[in-house]
Amino acid sequence: MTTNAAAKSTASFWRRCVIEAESRVDWLAARAALTPDKLALMIGQRRWTYGELDRLVNGLAAHLQAQGVQPGDFVAVLLPNSLAYVCLIHALARLDAVLIPLNTRLTAEEIAWQVGHVGAQWLVAQEKMAGVTGRWLTIDDGGWQSAHPPAVDRQPLALDQLQCVVFTSGTSGRPKGAMLTYGNHYASAQASAARLGVQANDLWLSVLPLYHVGGLAVVWRSCLVGTAVDLHARFDLEAINQALDSNPITLISLVPTMLHRLLESRTTWPDTLRLILLGGAAASPELLQQAQAAQLPVATTYGLTEAASQVATMLPPDVARKPGSAGKPLPGTTIDIVDENGRSLPPHTIGEIIVAGPTVMAGYWSAECGARSVEYRLRTPHSALRTHATGDMGYLDEDGDLWVVQRRSDLIVSGGENVYPAEVEAALKAHTTVANACVVGVPDPEWGQIVAALVQLKPDQTVTEAALLAFLREQLAGYKQPRRLRFTAELPQTASGKIARSAVTQIMAGPEVKG
Repeated sequence: MTTNAAAKSTASFWRRCVIEAESRVDWLAARAALTPDKLALMIGQRRWTYGELDRLVNGLAAHLQAQGVQPGDFVAVLLPNSLAYVCLIHALARLDAVLIPLNTRLTAEEIAWQVGHVGAQWLVAQEKMAGVTGRWLTIDDGGWQSAHPPAVDRQPLALDQLQCVVFTSGTSGRPKGAMLTYGNHYASAQASAARLGVQANDLWLSVLPLYHVGGLAVVWRSCLVGTAVDLHARFDLEAINQALDSNPITLISLVPTMLHRLLESRTTWPDTLRLILLGGAAASPELLQQAQAAQLPVATTYGLTEAASQVATMLPPDVARKPGSAGKPLPGTTIDIVDENGRSLPPHTIGEIIVAGPTVMAGYWSAECGARSVEYRLRTPHSALRTHATGDMGYLDEDGDLWVVQRRSDLIVSGGENVYPAEVEAALKAHTTVANACVVGVPDPEWGQIVAALVQLKPDQTVTEAALLAFLREQLAGYKQPRRLRFTAELPQTASGKIARSAVTQIMAGPEVKG
């Protein structure tokens, strides 16, 4: 298929989805009918076309239906990235069951809480987990991968229908379950395609876990536009490099740590690579400079679970011009910066980031939602735009580009002065011995809060507390200086790999442990 023909096919499919949205088209079935022989999924050396994937999904849906899964049931999934997981995403949609993706790094106690919180009727995992109650489903026997699957009683799909409940990372307190609809995913895929573009040969290397909204977004977008996914179970540096060298990868999603490791491991990059979507955490100026020196097409992005992944994305030419910015909001999304009273702020004034648009979730799962159980349907129609107060702090510049500064909950107020931990952390990491740092506020009877820093040094590096504080005094105002500084071999992390600020706060608020 030529590029023009592929573009026309993609545009036609978008129009078809829009036209048939209320008649409830099955996205994968529609894609398989349009391009049955087009590559859909790669895992290692194995390949599946859209026609083959559709047959597998039909077999899995029939298998789940035979075991008792009903429309509206909540199905919790605890699996690594795999063919089975991709098929589950589509099969549950086909059955009108709701996906509850669970982080594979969680403890049994954390999983039990999440399963109980949403009242999941079914659990899918490679093996049963002690302490987690529910009806367990097994799909690893491969019986559902029949060449001639039985017919399945397909359920209609509507844009205002709940597709999944994705838990936030829980950097502070209990994680929340973000309720995402098919309309959220559809709008996200459409806006992402508009910002990043779509090519007939697009092959998206996805290493983000499918329990993460970024991983889910790649699956849905690729299905909707008819492109392929090269799926990896985890970030294995050797495997990723081999894929980049062997497969015609055009797009890849990475977090800054992944990009840093790739830059350290290779000096040449494939000509097919047209875009690196970099998100999940703020990229340091040094990392962006290294990427630009290697002439890599990095697109920085700001996203949220609550907004079905991408919110704002800056394309590579603008990243070189404005390193550190997340760019403009995606088509259909608006961003406002407000003060504590909800009033819009002028450019270059830090406030809370407010996101509005069709990608914004229906809300957080709560006991009131659970009261409606399997009969749950969203009250707000897909056509209604929702607004979400992100809790993140940032500002818009005169061009309307977003600059993310800090989580609002992480803001430190010391002696009436606002201190942004990200600024202090950047100053600490500018020291040659510091690998990473986390800055938090701890209660203080005189100042309200004091600035406290937990610092991780680079291997085989040493520095005294006095020397590091002297270095900071050259860079930061007095009220931003850490009044408490400690060293650690490794910073605590959440299950999703982010720094666990709540754990750091507990460490810094407690007595120092002499090693």
